[in-house]
Amino acid sequence: MRIRNFLLLISIAMFLMAGSAQARNQIRVVGSSTVYPFSSYVAEEFGATTDYSTPVVEATGTGGGMKLFSQGNGLGTPDISNASRKMKLSEYKRCLKNGVKEITEVIFGYDGIVFAHNNKNPELDLTREQIVLALAAEVPQEGELVDNPYQYWDQIDSDLPHREILVYGPPTTSGTRDAFEELVMEDATKHMDGYGGKYTKVRTDGKYVPSGENDNLIVKRLERNKDAIGIFGYSFLEQNSGTIQAAQIEGVKPVPEKISQGKYPVARSLFFYVKRSHLDKVDGLREYIDLFLSEKMIGNYGYLKSIGLVPLPKEKRKEMRQRVENGVTLQKSDFK
Repeated sequence: MRIRNFLLLISIAMFLMAGSAQARNQIRVVGSSTVYPFSSYVAEEFGATTDYSTPVVEATGTGGGMKLFSQGNGLGTPDISNASRKMKLSEYKRCLKNGVKEITEVIFGYDGIVFAHNNKNPELDLTREQIVLALAAEVPQEGELVDNPYQYWDQIDSDLPHREILVYGPPTTSGTRDAFEELVMEDATKHMDGYGGKYTKVRTDGKYVPSGENDNLIVKRLERNKDAIGIFGYSFLEQNSGTIQAAQIEGVKPVPEKISQGKYPVARSLFFYVKRSHLDKVDGLREYIDLFLSEKMIGNYGYLKSIGLVPLPKEKRKEMRQRVENGVTLQKSDFK
C-alpha cells in the first residue's frame, strides 16, 4: 500500500512538472540596468491595465541577462533579455548550442552614455582621448606604454580642473561597460599614438570604481562627492537633473536631438531579445511586447520619453513592430 501511494505521489509530481513546462502565467524579463526603468514601467502599466500578471523584471546587467537567456528553451529560463548593446556572436552561439534557435531582436529607442558630476561644479567638457588617459590601465609615454600615473584631471590637460580622478562606472557584466569600451576606449585609442590599435583595459588602482548594476547608487555618490564622475545611461541623468549635470563630450551635450541624430559621440541603441518559442507558452507575452512597442510607450509623446528614452524615428518604430509580427529571427549573418 505504501509503495502504491508513493508511486501515486511520484505520478502526481511528474504531472504537475509537465504542466508547468507547458505554460507559465507570469512573464520573466532579465538584463540591462539601463533598460530596466523602461521595461519596469511597461511591466507596471501592463499589470495595471490588463488581466495578466505583472511581469517580473530583474536588472542583472546585459551580460548577466544574456547568460540566463541563453541557458535553454525551457520555461525555467527568461522570456526576454534587455540589452544596452547588441547581442554578441558568442552569446548567439551559446543560445544555439542550448536550443534557443528563434530569437527576435528589437531596437526600441536610443540612449547616450553620460559622464555626470555634481551640479555645483562648473561645466565640464571632455574629449574621448582625455577620458582614455584618465581611465586606461596604461598610457603612452616616451614611446612606450606605462602604468597610468595620473591622479588629477589637470595633469592630463591644464585646461581641465584640479580635481581628483575618481569615476564610478559600470561593471564588466554591463552593456554600458561594453559600449563605453567600444565608443570611447576603442574609438579613441585606434587614433592615438602609442597604443598601436584598439585598447580597452581599464585601470584597477581605485580611480575607476565598478559600481554594480544599480545606477541610482552612482547618482547618490555624485551627490556626496563633488570630485567624482559617474558613467550611466541618459535616463538616469534625466531623472536626477536637479542634483547632477552631464559633461559635454567633444563640445556636444547629451540632449535627445543630438543622441537621436548620432551627433553625441557616445550614443547607442537600446534592445530587447525575445524567445519566440515562449510566445505561445507564457500568458500575455505577445501582449506585453505589443504594449512596449506601442506609440503610447515609445512614440514621440510616449510615456517612456518622459523618463529619458530617446525615441526612434516613426518608420523605425513601425519596422520593429513588423519585425515582431512577422517573426523575423536572428541569423549568424546579422553579426559582423
